[in-house]
Amino acid sequence: MTDVVIIGAGPTGLLLAGDLAEAGLDTLVLERRSAEISNLSRAFVVHARTMEALDARGIAEDLLACGGAKLPGMRLFNRISLHLAELETRFPYLLMTPQYDVEKVLLRRALDKGAEIRYDHKVTGVEQDEVGVTVHTDQGEYAAAYAVGADGVGSAVRKAIGMPYPGESVLKSIMLADVKLAEPPADSPAIHGLNGAFCFVASFGDEYWRVFGWNSGDQKADGDPIELDEIREATRRVFGTDFGMHSPRWISRFHSDERQVPNYRDGRVFLAGDAAHCHSPAGGQGMNTGLQDAANLSWKLAAVLRGADPALLDTYNSERHPVGKAVLRSSGAIVRLAAERSKIKAAASVLAVVTALHIKPIEHKAMGMISGVGIHYGHESGEDALVGHRANDIQLADGSRLYEALRGGRFVVLDSDGRYEDKFVADAASAASDGEAKVIRPDGYVGWAGGDDPTAIRAYLETHAGKA
Repeated sequence: MTDVVIIGAGPTGLLLAGDLAEAGLDTLVLERRSAEISNLSRAFVVHARTMEALDARGIAEDLLACGGAKLPGMRLFNRISLHLAELETRFPYLLMTPQYDVEKVLLRRALDKGAEIRYDHKVTGVEQDEVGVTVHTDQGEYAAAYAVGADGVGSAVRKAIGMPYPGESVLKSIMLADVKLAEPPADSPAIHGLNGAFCFVASFGDEYWRVFGWNSGDQKADGDPIELDEIREATRRVFGTDFGMHSPRWISRFHSDERQVPNYRDGRVFLAGDAAHCHSPAGGQGMNTGLQDAANLSWKLAAVLRGADPALLDTYNSERHPVGKAVLRSSGAIVRLAAERSKIKAAASVLAVVTALHIKPIEHKAMGMISGVGIHYGHESGEDALVGHRANDIQLADGSRLYEALRGGRFVVLDSDGRYEDKFVADAASAASDGEAKVIRPDGYVGWAGGDDPTAIRAYLETHAGKA
């Protein structure tokens, strides 16, 4: 019997698999695709908070080594600017890199840590009881203590457990292409809407650019053939030029839905990534939100399987569902503004946003939401304002960084004056004191804060970490 079976070998499933395997758990991944089939997807943006998650696993540099462009900000509708370089993080930029590079890095880690991946497995059913889950596939049955459906928008796991996926289709016939540009735009990414169309153009840092566009006058079904001229036309309507677009290496058409399940957990079955939520590609938050789902869930599954309080698993939904809902709102607002056909209404909306962003707290909140570094989970326990907030990557007393100390799925205990003799499950020392001791969770959020009280800290770790 496997500890955890994960359905879906996309980014979300692979990060989860690597974490669980590193924690010493028997981890099996079932994937519908064949091993030789690349998971070509529209994802192409890695945000700062995701880079921090990769850093906490020691693989951020591996992804950066794949190439990609580091973009210091975003400019929308020729007037709205977000200056990501101002973010307090080691990764103050958008990393433009194709999803297959992210998957390559995560796959290598998952296999290195001992996860098993079986391809050509189509899920046909899921059953569960009080002690475990049985996943039925066209290749056989697999039993596990827990199962995670990370198998995308059309999730077979979600359908098998009867979880509804309410929402609506926002835009149809969105076109995607990776192309070369003879006359690239001055800004990257360039995002604009005009004349009943909108377009996004961004550099991968090599000779290719990702373009996605929508043209209200050219609406076709997802499966209809698509020509580069259709994307050229949408781009010209928005920017007045197609930037000399040529030599596509990939081209596709899809529709954009906004959907979210009512609960990310059903007994011993969990949903993550697009299986739990989907939204417009505006803002590039889809893959990032799924990866953060996995980072939140993995340490909790590992802890409970090591003896932590089983109620810890309920916090996966209570923490991540509101985040998914917020991403639906923010990405939906961008795409609706881009698709606004009334020039007067669009201009008024853009002006309102520009005016608001001149207020620093609002600008900071917007950048924090899109990049992920501003997302927090509220009060996990007690009333301390620090609990549930992202921990900055501070330097520790031994010269290392906090996110280096988190590697291996560890908790890190930081005391109020720079030392903590009781190591519990992690080495701990803070170079900068704010007067409070803290326990940093493996996902980089403050789990507990208070005075230097070894008894209270030990009690927190017993319920949240299980046996080291």
